[in-house]
Amino acid sequence: MRQHAKTLESIDRGHFATRAVDLFDIEKIVLRNLLGQRREQLQHLQEPVIVLAHDLTPSETAILDPQRVFAFATEAGGRASHTAIMAGALEIPAVVGLGRFVTDISGGDLVIVDGNHGVVILNPDEETRERYEKTRRSHLSFESRLGELRDLPAETRDKVRVWLHGNIEFPQEAAHCVARGSDGVGLYRTEFLYLGKQADPSEADHLEAYATVLRLLGSQPVVIRTLDLGADKFATSTLTNPDERNPFLGVRSVRLCLRNLTLFKTQMRAILRASALGDVRIMFPMVSTILELRQCKMILAEVKEDLEEEGIAFNRKLPVGTMIEVPSAAIMAEQFAREVDFFSIGTNDLIQYTLAADRTNEGVAYLYSPGDPAVLRLIDLVVKAALKHKIEVNVCGEMSGEPIYTLLLLGMGLRQLSVTPHKIPEIKKIIRSVALDEAKQVAHEVMCLETARDVNNYLREQTRRILPEVVG
Repeated sequence: MRQHAKTLESIDRGHFATRAVDLFDIEKIVLRNLLGQRREQLQHLQEPVIVLAHDLTPSETAILDPQRVFAFATEAGGRASHTAIMAGALEIPAVVGLGRFVTDISGGDLVIVDGNHGVVILNPDEETRERYEKTRRSHLSFESRLGELRDLPAETRDKVRVWLHGNIEFPQEAAHCVARGSDGVGLYRTEFLYLGKQADPSEADHLEAYATVLRLLGSQPVVIRTLDLGADKFATSTLTNPDERNPFLGVRSVRLCLRNLTLFKTQMRAILRASALGDVRIMFPMVSTILELRQCKMILAEVKEDLEEEGIAFNRKLPVGTMIEVPSAAIMAEQFAREVDFFSIGTNDLIQYTLAADRTNEGVAYLYSPGDPAVLRLIDLVVKAALKHKIEVNVCGEMSGEPIYTLLLLGMGLRQLSVTPHKIPEIKKIIRSVALDEAKQVAHEVMCLETARDVNNYLREQTRRILPEVVG
């Protein structure tokens, strides 16, 4: 018996921990069958609901119907997890990483989901309901006023032009960007083509998706990011390994693509073919070394040669960029700048890798902050390297869509921001409400601060002074 216990202790506890969610799902299925209950599937909702769950995967979130799902809240996850990003893409109010609460509610309970402040209120009293209804009406009025900015440029009071792009997950979202007055698409995440699919998409599938975006954008540019599967973005195919011990540090993104050259080349062929239809740029994600970037560029060159031989049209001067989202790339930004036409700073991963804080883990959410001085110093390195080598630099992470950071990013030298489409009007409003010297002074003050809390408090105060409606 003692030997058996010792053997059990030697089993990797981490492996069992990763199976906890699977066990909970099995428990729910067994209990439902024993009780004779049927579960309504998320894609077959018959009436408006608020979805409350322990967790939602990106593929589950992708099938939510914004006409039926008014909001959702989960016990697990982080504000920069892909599930939270998908909620923004679908324009569904969401709060994630709340900790245990699902057992405290029943079907039919009244729930308020405050996505702006990360709060869920169960069975609110009459006073709270009236207060939130008043807030909702005020917000709708503010959004209506922001709509008047649609056809105006994102430029400061002293006429410094900022290019404000949209981040999209699905082709149809390009229409949301146009409707809100964007300057194009700064980040087209292509994982939706793989999520929840039993087979990998074909070249034709890729091309049709990209062509749809280009038709909606007209002459505006679109930056297509190559496949970034792995970590919290899993496919049902055999591309990713669900047993990987640490997927955020494992075979994901370009690492996965470089091991699956057929898959990588299929996507590159479609991107190149799409470049004959409009202003397309290609971007490689999670590049951590110069060698990785050169490998990606070499494969792209091979695909170009293939298309040339086949007589297929494409833009031979297709702009090539890389995301800067790991500290090694930020530190080597000057060397990377000699290899590409543009940078895009992916703050979601840059923050988590810099601070060693999993962006999907609510237990370390207190560490995960765009305002941390270590993160800001890395961003500063990247911006200065881009300016020195005269290449474009954009910020496409969730940080760029948070209003309190707009002044700071402008002051640090950013002239391109890419945000979730519904964030475009308020970010544009802030840009049009300040002069560049004000933003530079804010950036100077911030770079003298030593903690994320001090940075965020200072930026919140400065943003409230300019536009109180966007800061709670």
